[in-house]
Amino acid sequence: MAMAALRREGRRFATPLMSANPANTLRSSLLPSEEQAILGVRSISTQVVRNRMKSVKNIQKITKAMKMVAASKLRAIQTRAENSRGLWQPFTALLGDLPSVDVKKTVVVTVSSDKGLCGGINSTSVKISRALHKLNSGPEKEAKYVVLGEKAKAQLVRDSKKHIELSMTELQKNPLNYTQVSVLADDILKNVEFDALRLVFNKFHSVISFMPTTATVLSPEVVEREAESGGKLGDLDLYEIEGAETKGEVLQNLTEFQFSCVLFNAVLENACSEQGARMSAMDSSSRNAGEMLDRLTLAYNRTRQASITTELIEIISGASALTG
Repeated sequence: MAMAALRREGRRFATPLMSANPANTLRSSLLPSEEQAILGVRSISTQVVRNRMKSVKNIQKITKAMKMVAASKLRAIQTRAENSRGLWQPFTALLGDLPSVDVKKTVVVTVSSDKGLCGGINSTSVKISRALHKLNSGPEKEAKYVVLGEKAKAQLVRDSKKHIELSMTELQKNPLNYTQVSVLADDILKNVEFDALRLVFNKFHSVISFMPTTATVLSPEVVEREAESGGKLGDLDLYEIEGAETKGEVLQNLTEFQFSCVLFNAVLENACSEQGARMSAMDSSSRNAGEMLDRLTLAYNRTRQASITTELIEIISGASALTG
């Protein structure tokens, strides 16, 4: 929006300098300097500065409006994000978050935004995703991407197009709820083979602070293997399974529910971070526009004063020549 407004202002900025009639342009170039002064040629520089000031004011209005919109969206999402943290924390206590588990098939789930003008949160997520992909790639290892959001997709498709297994965009076109995210999680689990899912997102702390975060969700087979080996998941054997379900079926259900809860929290946390970063970016843009407006106002006043001084000198010189 801001760039479109800037282009519009740029076209309007160039219009006064172009004559609608080429004959008038040619005629003005052939006129004596006294007649050009009468026609206002000398005031072109002040007109240019005035048009530029108007363009900067319009852009400042847009950035202030975008900051207010981001603030209202942030308030709506922040409460939901804080409430969603209670969904995945019990799973972390039970199944753990084991980023160091050695697996053969890794899927990096990168959560990003669909829109820009929000600082470097998307670039940070992409850098961490690339590092995880490189770390989990090798002769006997396989790593793939699942991309959520247009901005991460645009960056990863440049050099890792063949590694992108699945991509989804326009997640925040409508307010997200757990049902919608669980459908997305189910699509990912059905279409991607994995031993470990590693989610990369930005965890929201405050309007000016967010932390790039990685969460790990293991497949039921890896969870069972780690539990049998007596690692950090050895406490699972202390629980008794009631009903006709086997241990594998219980772990399968737990894994699916864990992934949907972690993904729901990741999407909301990243949305909060996006709106907070956009607020900061638009606030900086508004301040920069104000500083530029001050400099343009000073330049306009100096140019106008110089033009008036020059005209007064010419009038006085002409009067002195007539009296002399």
